[in-house]
Amino acid sequence: MTDRRPLAWPPAPIKTERLVLRESEARDRAAVIELNASPEVGTYLGGPRPRTELERTMLEVPGRRPGFFAVELDGAVIGTVELDPHAPELPAGNRRRREAGGTELGYLFLPQAWGRGYATEGCAAALDWFAGALPGEPVVLYTQTANARSMRLAEKLGFTELERFEAYGAEQWFGVWSSVTPPA
Repeated sequence: MTDRRPLAWPPAPIKTERLVLRESEARDRAAVIELNASPEVGTYLGGPRPRTELERTMLEVPGRRPGFFAVELDGAVIGTVELDPHAPELPAGNRRRREAGGTELGYLFLPQAWGRGYATEGCAAALDWFAGALPGEPVVLYTQTANARSMRLAEKLGFTELERFEAYGAEQWFGVWSSVTPPA
């Protein structure tokens, strides 16, 4: 298993052609609640969380931890990108998943931002930053195979499929990305 080295955090904001990825701030709370309460966003994530619960439990500054980026478009938060420690035993972990990598890519974007390439642009920028911060460190990704958008995104970003398995009543896809491994 790859040992996760600490990330230097927070980085300077990452600017792409259209987006800014930055450390979370208190002003992001409403957008993060909206992301987690959205039925569309939660379709392949076990469903939305109740807004009242989120309002009650969400920290004043959501996602204040290394690897959590608020994604802005024209000054408004449209999503989040996360590079979090990988939980290789969940779901139904096996040796291959334990050894694949210590960091997992996650992302959520508001439905009105879908279909415009923002997820690709934001995730690619976060992966580029990660490759500079921890050269050669692999990143893993899980998604349901039924989530066609996430499957396309994994391909665009250069993730390589390692396996498919059943969990949560659906077929899951598991892949890995590395800055030192050329795309297949």
